[in-house]
This record gives sequence, structure tokens and C-alpha cells, in this order.
Amino acid sequence: MTISEQYFIEEQPYYRPVANEIELFEAAYAARMPVMLKGPTGCGKTRFIEFMAWKLKRPLITVACNEDMTASDLIGRFLLDATGTRWQDGPLTTAARIGAICYLDEVVEARQDTTVVIHPLTDHRRTMPLDKKGELVHAHPDFQLVISYNPGYQNLLKDLKQSTKQRFGALDFNYPKTEVETEVISHETGVDAKTAEKLVQIAHRARNLKGHGLDEGISTRLLVYAGQLIAKGVEPRAACQMTLVRPLTDDPDMRDTLDAAVATFF
Repeated sequence: MTISEQYFIEEQPYYRPVANEIELFEAAYAARMPVMLKGPTGCGKTRFIEFMAWKLKRPLITVACNEDMTASDLIGRFLLDATGTRWQDGPLTTAARIGAICYLDEVVEARQDTTVVIHPLTDHRRTMPLDKKGELVHAHPDFQLVISYNPGYQNLLKDLKQSTKQRFGALDFNYPKTEVETEVISHETGVDAKTAEKLVQIAHRARNLKGHGLDEGISTRLLVYAGQLIAKGVEPRAACQMTLVRPLTDDPDMRDTLDAAVATFF
């Protein structure tokens, strides 16, 4: 198996489009435009990019960004083994070499001095200097960079610089409309449409509390978790408390409010 083959997605991921995001992304890829996916947690950004990589028949290298990530984690570093030192490409360099789509998930979690290393890959240069190695990597013609982040979490200390933002086209994501989200939950979990719709209605009530006691509403991902437990025979109210209420908040009053919403439907 070649390096690129291990990153191909063989089976079609299930993705339910909500607007024209597929067509827009295809056009952006045709232009090799860097793309930014913006939206709340668990709304389908990662599933979307997996679907697009499968549809475009391109390998996908995903990096879960975190605050301890260094530039070397993306670019690569020298390693010491039994034969001496050798260079090990990082995921971004690997993607640039083989023509993969590189997906930096929640990119603002990484330090700003780390994210600056993507700049040469996101303009007309499409290059990556490996200073420690003395090499200039020219990106493969099929390479594309995609990043995602949740604007709701941003503040002055955690946000993308304008010099970074303005290197990307952007697609906004949000939680789907009721009928679409119901369809997704039913498909992903196997529960009937009536149960799936009840879960979505609970989520709507919680999302209305964002900024009024909750930092974030119930995500589609959590609804899938609830549906999976219900499909396994767990009593719906207990399943919802475990997946929709307890992960969201530790505040007793807010938990009571969410428990009451669950009790309304189950």
C-alpha cells in the first residue's frame, strides 16, 4: 500500500446536503482554493469533508489541532533511530507531497505562531519551506488545504488572524432544519422518524438556551448518540440524560431545565 492509498476513503460517508455546499466546494477544489468550514461543534463539518474527499477521489489527511501543537508537528522533524537521524514528514508536508486534502480540525486551538506555517501553501506560491532540512516543498497540483473552527468559541486570545482568514474561501455550517436533522438521526441510528423528531425537538429547546446558561446547544452528534442508545434498548429518558443533558452542563438548575425538556417528549 502506498502512502496515498492509506488515506483514501473507500466507502461513501453518509452526508445529507443542506444547501449548495457540495457544488461550492467542488468549484473551490477545481480552483485549488483553500477552504474554511465555520460552524458549531457536531454540526457535520468533519463528515462533510470526508464526503467531499470520497466524492473527489482524493486522499484525506486530518489533523486534530490542540494548544500544544507546534509547527514541527505539522511540518515534520528529525528523529533519532538505530541508524542515526532521519527526517519524518509531518501530516501537512505529507499532504502537500502526495496531493491530498489536508484538514486542520479546530485550527484555532493551535497557537498562532503554529498556524502561520500554512501561509505559503495558501497563496500563489503553494510551497512549504522545510528550514531544518533546507528543502522547499512545492505542493502537488491536487493538494488542497481545508480548516475548520467554531466561531462561537472565539475571543481575543483564540481567533484566526486576518492575515490567515483572508487566505481562505469560507462555508458556513449550522444545525440542519428539523426535517433534515430528523432524517439524519433516523438514518444514522436506525430509530423511527417519530423518535428522531422528538430528539431534534429537545435539541431545539436546548439551542435556544445558548448564551442563557449554556455555552453551546445540543449538537447533531449528541442526538446520534442518544438515538444509538435508544436503538440498543435503553429507555429514552435515560438515554437522553446520558447523552444530551449530562455532557452539556454541570449546573443543577440548567440540568433540571434540560431534564424537563426531555420529559416533555419522553
